[in-house]
Amino acid sequence: MTAFADLPTLVLGPLAGRPDADWHRAPGGKWSPVQIVEHLALGLDLSSRRFEERRAKPAMRRRPRALWQLAGYVLLAKVGWWPPGRKAPEMTKPMERPDRAAVERKFRESVERFLKLEREILPARAADLYVKHPVLGDLTIPEWMRFHVKHAAHHRKQILERLAS
Repeated sequence: MTAFADLPTLVLGPLAGRPDADWHRAPGGKWSPVQIVEHLALGLDLSSRRFEERRAKPAMRRRPRALWQLAGYVLLAKVGWWPPGRKAPEMTKPMERPDRAAVERKFRESVERFLKLEREILPARAADLYVKHPVLGDLTIPEWMRFHVKHAAHHRKQILERLAS
């Protein structure tokens, strides 16, 4: 499995040195590579900022999760299988034509924020600090990081498809 710290290489590596036209290339009705990177950056940013907001709170308990949420976590964050046709949550939908440099910067900053949280909070808060995922329920920092790695790997495939066309 790719390490969380390797996300910039995983996601941005295929786009390195490419002209802006490649970053904005997409088949009709699909996201472009820059929109995919923005989608990933928004998810990283939202979840890492929520952990920052909650880090000073006392120990938390995970809310009970439904069986389908547990199964979803296994399929998404452990296996890396993404159901076709699943729509992104509104707060992670990219703009129509985002600025490449701003998106790349936000993606890198969000990865760094998570790595800083990991250094400062773990292992002490590995099992008592949660942020709710819109589908999977309450997740810890390590669970969110695992999710983000699998999510980025899923979208890397889409980026590579866009660049090959």
